[in-house]
Amino acid sequence: MINHSINMASYKSLYRIVLILLFSSLALINFGCGAYSFTGSSVPSHLKTIYIPVAQDKSIAAIPGLRETLTDDLIQRFINDNSLQVANATSADATLDCIITSVTDVPAIVSAGEQINARKLTINVKVVYKDLVLKKTIFDQNFSSFGEYVPGQQVNEREEAIAVAVGHISEDILLAVVSGW
Repeated sequence: MINHSINMASYKSLYRIVLILLFSSLALINFGCGAYSFTGSSVPSHLKTIYIPVAQDKSIAAIPGLRETLTDDLIQRFINDNSLQVANATSADATLDCIITSVTDVPAIVSAGEQINARKLTINVKVVYKDLVLKKTIFDQNFSSFGEYVPGQQVNEREEAIAVAVGHISEDILLAVVSGW
């Protein structure tokens, strides 16, 4: 009986040691990975700066200020990300040309009696990312996102839907540039 309790005490001690080691290892792994980032992992090493001209708007909708909103959001995201420095056209290593190809604003939720309860605003953007040093196109891709709003409510709900769509598109573009996805 005494041997059994000694063995149980040994197992409990061993169990505690294993738990302490496990939690310590997890803590070290967690803190060790905290400073690691994939940002900039696919940006070619010779590219340090990027020029982002004002987006073109070739959509039929031609929403006032949309070109500037997209451009400003993209520039701010690149500044915050810090993988490529935003520069002017004459000193940049790369360029990011954006063309708003379409904007659709369609009913998203229709209730009984044909009442429109929500609208879905979708923005499509064609983006051409060029390496000016090697004089080649890195990618030519389309990006799309949407925002929803309730019609007939506050005037700025549509603008908020636009901001949501632009934010998602800008984030997707940034990720495509810095991570190659």
